[in-house]
Formats: sequence, C-alpha cells, structure tokens
Amino acid sequence: MTTLTTASTVSTIAAGLVGLALTTSGASAQQQPELPQGWFKACSEQEETKICNVQNIMVSESGQLLTGVSLIQIEGAQARRVFQVTVPVGRLIPPGIGMQIDGGETQKLDYVICLPDRCIAEGQLTDNLVASFKRGSNLRLTSVNFQNQPNPIQVSLSGFTQAFDGAPLQQSDIEDRQRQLQDFVSRNTEDFNRRLREEQERAKQGGAAAPASGSQTD
Repeated sequence: MTTLTTASTVSTIAAGLVGLALTTSGASAQQQPELPQGWFKACSEQEETKICNVQNIMVSESGQLLTGVSLIQIEGAQARRVFQVTVPVGRLIPPGIGMQIDGGETQKLDYVICLPDRCIAEGQLTDNLVASFKRGSNLRLTSVNFQNQPNPIQVSLSGFTQAFDGAPLQQSDIEDRQRQLQDFVSRNTEDFNRRLREEQERAKQGGAAAPASGSQTD
C-alpha cells in the first residue's frame, strides 16, 4: 500500500508538470503559431523537496495529449528517480506500454495510475536508461487501445542531452510557451471552423443548384 501511495503521489505531480509541455524554441508575435515540441526541463520546489522533470510531450493539432515522456528526479526526504510515460485514457491495462530505443529490445512499462484524462505507466529511471536516451535517435512507445489495436508513437531523442544536462526553463519561459501552445490551438480551431463553414456553404449552393438541372427533362 505504501508503494501505491508513493506512486500515486509522484504520478499526480508528473500529471501537473505535463501542463508545462512547451519547448525551448520560441516564436515572435509576427510569426505563424507553431506546435510546441521537443525536450525541456522544468523544476519546482515544494517546502524542502525539489522536483525536476525532463519532458517531451506530444499533442495533436487540437492540443489533446498524445504521449508524454517524463524523467523525474526528486531531491529531499523522499528522494526518488522515476521514468514515466503518459497516454490518453481508453487503453488496455495488462499490456502496459512497450518501449524501444532505435528498434532495440522492447521493454514493458506497467501502468500505475489512471486519472480522468490520462493513464501513467512507470519504470525505474536508471543511469543506463539516461545513457541510452543520450546515445539514441528515436524512442518508440506503443500502447494498446480498447479495441486491442496497438498505437505506436515515435519520439525523437534529438535535444534530450541538452535538456537533461542543461538548466531548467525559467518561469517566464514556461509562461511564454504556454501562450504559444494556446495560440496554436486557438489558430487551428479558427482555421477548422472556417473550413467547416466554407464546406457547409458549398454544400448549400450545390443543393440549391440540383433542382434547376433536374427540371430540364422534357
């Protein structure tokens, strides 16, 4: 029971840090909003505990979480190192999540907790794992959905070493990247609604033209 409680606590912290899923590449106000992506480090302090999370969060064009990778290091009375992968809900629990680095041997990560909007699998954050990430090029994560279909996601390991060994983002940088993500989602929502209106208008015009062409049957 103690292990479950600890896992739940760390997973809940990680779920909160997933909201910081923004990259180190900024965009000026004049540029077209782009989807934030890539590895970055975010740190926070709670009383005598310091938590650092090196993350790569992949989201869809609508801003919905696809896959999140977190390497969490906790310093303090409850020191711990945790590797976690976050996926949307609607997954089969027994298969867990399969992890491959550059097509190597598949390692299974077991789910430890499911929240209303995501499920989190967990493994040990070892020096060997970090070294594999630094040497590697691509990370492949495969979960299984409720239709028993595998959902593989490819995550580039480019930029991991700089994020892991480098300094964490400042709060101002994190806020800038949050705005960047919000701008991207808002812009894509506006574009989708515009295209939908155009399609509806074309459909109306096509429907109005149909009786005229059909009247010339005599």
